[in-house]
Amino acid sequence: MRIFLAPLAAGELTVRGDEHHYIMRVRRARIGDAVELVDGEGRRAAATIVKITDAETVLSVAAPETIPAALPFLRVLVPLIKGDRMDTCLEKLVEVGVDAIVVWPAARSVVKLEPERREARIAKYQAALVAASRQSGRAQVPTIMWADDLHAALATLPPGSRFVLDPTSDQPLVPDPSATDITIVSGPEGGLAPSELDTLVGFTPIGLGPRVLRAETAPVIAVALVRAATRT
Repeated sequence: MRIFLAPLAAGELTVRGDEHHYIMRVRRARIGDAVELVDGEGRRAAATIVKITDAETVLSVAAPETIPAALPFLRVLVPLIKGDRMDTCLEKLVEVGVDAIVVWPAARSVVKLEPERREARIAKYQAALVAASRQSGRAQVPTIMWADDLHAALATLPPGSRFVLDPTSDQPLVPDPSATDITIVSGPEGGLAPSELDTLVGFTPIGLGPRVLRAETAPVIAVALVRAATRT
């Protein structure tokens, strides 16, 4: 089983709260069971349960080690999507191997998020990423951040391959095998506005087949295609 804890250090470690609940109630672990600890930032450590009570789990932890990062680094700019579809999209992006997610308010997004609610919403999304990382066996939790608009989302992008999902394009998604950083931009329920497409000059428009995919489906398919092509 795997749990998320930080910081990691060799020796005896006491676990309480949600992670203890997961060990005891969800996994029904016992003394002597092995546990893999990850800090969500690329480090892991092997551990063994030496004591477990209703209130806490005590672990004997080996020396932490760094997990080599998988390349390419894969970033997706996802607009706000209505209702539970946003949660589903984020969960599936974690499962297929995204490294970073930037949430932004597209012009045609159905959902509008008031400034005073953004911090709490991003915190909610971050918790969902942690849960999805645990479920899918990932040792590193993807990062997630808010951008006030598309210009702000693009402003800090490093050099790399850049794609925009466009249902009118016949160009397939074929990543450069030597790419170390890939950014994919997806649109909302109503598609990207002309002004947004103008902002994305320099991004390669790519299609994902003959049908128009839902806003929560398209970025997941794109990330899966990249990971399948690069085998990481």
